[in-house]
This record gives sequence, structure tokens and C-alpha cells, in this order.
Amino acid sequence: MRLISWNVNGLRAVVNKDGFSWLGEYRPDFLALQEIKASEDKIPAEIYNLGFENISVNSAKRAGYSGVMSLSKFNYESSKCKFFDDSEGRVLEHRFDNIVLFNIYFPNGQQGDDRLEHKMAFYDSFLNYIKELNASGLEVIFCGDVNTAHREIDLKNPKANAKTSGFLPCEREWIDRVVESGFIDSFRFINGDVKDAYSWWSYRFNARAKNVGWRIDYFFVSQGLKDRLKDAFILSDIEGSDHAPVGIDIDL
Repeated sequence: MRLISWNVNGLRAVVNKDGFSWLGEYRPDFLALQEIKASEDKIPAEIYNLGFENISVNSAKRAGYSGVMSLSKFNYESSKCKFFDDSEGRVLEHRFDNIVLFNIYFPNGQQGDDRLEHKMAFYDSFLNYIKELNASGLEVIFCGDVNTAHREIDLKNPKANAKTSGFLPCEREWIDRVVESGFIDSFRFINGDVKDAYSWWSYRFNARAKNVGWRIDYFFVSQGLKDRLKDAFILSDIEGSDHAPVGIDIDL
């Protein structure tokens, strides 16, 4: 089964650029989109013709902001956020068999101290929630734009960004706690310490062409799914957003 996650940074803009033409080649069974920036009644009609049987949407109350959408070729029970105030449309939770699969657009902390506090509170609530799910016997997969690079290898200029939200010690330590809690960064598990592997590039300074990027988009899986992972990848050649799609192949 192939699962792919992509922060589209505006769903309608991507559709207008024919930004989903790659789906025929990569054929995901599950596609998680973040930052769709569209209410459910403004979703482009083309999205419903991409070949997916089930579509779930969680839009932000604020127009043109945040929002997540999941498209699937298999059945699941879908719900919105159960662990945090989700007026910003950041979470979709999907349950099938003994698996809980999350599509999440994690908050960005760069707009000031209040937003960093909000981000860290969201982080903590989410980690507590998935630890409880895992302890109850459920396996967990979560994907999306986590908005933090974990290690120095995960961004081009770690020293220059040491005081920038997205690479602050408190944010990186949260990912440490995710890993210590038994959740596996699928990309590193499969690919080891491969360098220059990024999923986001600034639109400024020709950053993508120079590969001056950050790896902030992830698939994490619980320990019980580790041996089912077959591949993990970044589709860095796919354009249409400032993020690249990331994905895993997993035997479910």
C-alpha cells in the first residue's frame, strides 16, 4: 500500500497548475493534503475525479487558511481532531483494522511567542494522544507537515537557523520524545543518514534550484509497523507547491 502526503500550499492553485498529473505514475492508495486553504464548498471539482473512493475534509473556520484533506482508495472511519481545539482545520484521523492514520498540518511557530506556545501545546497534546492509542493496542501512522526539522542533517543551514522556529531546541526535543516513545521516522529508517534530502524550500533566493531546503514533512509509524515498511521517499521533482510530496510503501 502506498501512502503519500503533500502540503499543497493552496489546493486551487495546484489544480490550476495541473499539479496532480503525477498521480497516474505513483498511484497512491492514500493521499494526505495539507494547507488546502479552501472550505469544503470551494474544493475544485477536479479533485473528485482523481480516482479516489473516499474523500474527507477538515477546513479552517478562517477563509483561505490551513485545512487538510484525505483521499483514499480504501474504507476507513474518519473524524476530526479529538485532542485539541481544531478551529484551524489541522487534523483528520482515520481508523481501519487496528490502525489509526493521521493527516496533520502542524502549527507554525514563526509568527511570534504566542504561536510558538500554541505549537508546543498542540505537539504535547498530540503525542499524549497517540501514546494512549498505541498503549491500547492500536498501531499509529501520522503524516504531514510537522513544521520542524529534527536534526542538523535535515536542513541546509542548521547553524544560521538555530534560533528560528522550525529548528528551535524545544521543537527538536519534541521529535526526540516522539522517537523515544517508539514512533519511527520512516524516511531515516529506510534511507539512513542520506544528506541533502529536503521536502520544503523557500520561494525566495532560488532556494529550490540550489536545494537549500528543510525536511519538515514526515511519515512516522509505531514500532509494531516497523517491519512492514518497504520504502520511504521524497518526490522532490514534483512541483506546484513549495513542499514536495513524501511517502511510504507499507504492507498493511
